[in-house]
Amino acid sequence: MSAYQEYFDESHQLVRDSVRRFVEREILPHIAEWEEAEEFPRELYLKAGAAGILGIGYPEAFGGSHEGDLFAKVAASEELMHCGSGGLVAGLGSLDIGLPPVIKWGRNELRERIVPQVLAGEKIMALAVTEPSGGSDVANLKTRAVRDGEFYRVTGSKTFITSGVRADYYTVAVRTGGEGFGGVSLLLVEKGTPGFSVGRKLKKMGWWASDTAELFFDDCKVPVENLIGMENMGFACIMANFQNERLALAIMANMTAQLALEESLKWGREREAFGKPIVRFQILRHRLAEMATQLEVSREFTYRQAAKMAAGKSVIKEISMAKNFATDIADRLTYDAVQILGGMGYMRESLVERLYRDNRILSIGGGTREIMNEIIAKQMDL
Repeated sequence: MSAYQEYFDESHQLVRDSVRRFVEREILPHIAEWEEAEEFPRELYLKAGAAGILGIGYPEAFGGSHEGDLFAKVAASEELMHCGSGGLVAGLGSLDIGLPPVIKWGRNELRERIVPQVLAGEKIMALAVTEPSGGSDVANLKTRAVRDGEFYRVTGSKTFITSGVRADYYTVAVRTGGEGFGGVSLLLVEKGTPGFSVGRKLKKMGWWASDTAELFFDDCKVPVENLIGMENMGFACIMANFQNERLALAIMANMTAQLALEESLKWGREREAFGKPIVRFQILRHRLAEMATQLEVSREFTYRQAAKMAAGKSVIKEISMAKNFATDIADRLTYDAVQILGGMGYMRESLVERLYRDNRILSIGGGTREIMNEIIAKQMDL
């Protein structure tokens, strides 16, 4: 039984087919242009919403589908990555890190007002945790929210926020209590709120097609009803949210590696040297065999953790391992792909050049490689 048959059923194949057609029709013809423009049209959110893609994995009551079916989400994520742009996938999918806390812990009124608009692609959602003073050290974030009657007054800043420029809603981590993880809360901040402003669009090494921004809060008045979950309980919400984000990044890394391998195989069969295709040379054949082996191991391990998550099991240690392993493999395979393509691998017209750039963020976002190792060590009682 192949890994595909073990984890995915016929309904998941229907998801794949639908998302693949969407990618072929709405994204692939334009992706080179959007990459150079460093953004994709906002209209794409509406199209993805209408096609049901944004709602996969979310409650039907809010316009979603396949609620609780984690492998439907995995299948959709893998197919989106076939567009070859990690930035587009990250930007279009920023709701997947910003919206879950609202659905799980937000007030009913907040969920009913926000969620359907986001799943329909009418509004864009972002998560704002990282600050100029630090990213992975969430327990020591500085942005302060002080209760003042029916409002919180928020002061501070965030940076490296995916979809930060265009988002309409932001799930923002703030400090409502004392120092450490026990003083952190989550607030839903809406664009246009007095005292809230979006800074410049940040220029990045990769993920060109996603917009990334700084956010500023200058005595920003946020209604108390926009509190997500209990006051001073936001750290636990953030940590729970991180597990799905790390799974998503592992999947993105595995797909980046797969695309790099596919391009390498295609080039090896078509490119000739010394009178024969270069794939006929043993040194390249063995490198491709090793690349395929590394990818298969990484993908299988990631799927196992997804299966355990779907079964309600805790995989704090294992999902950190999966993220590190997958990003390490993607590092190797994108490097090898550029080397195999030679000069063409260094050209902007080459997919592997983009994969190489886009890949670099994957071992940083969602908790750095070093933080993952620290989590693993703690789970080992070290």
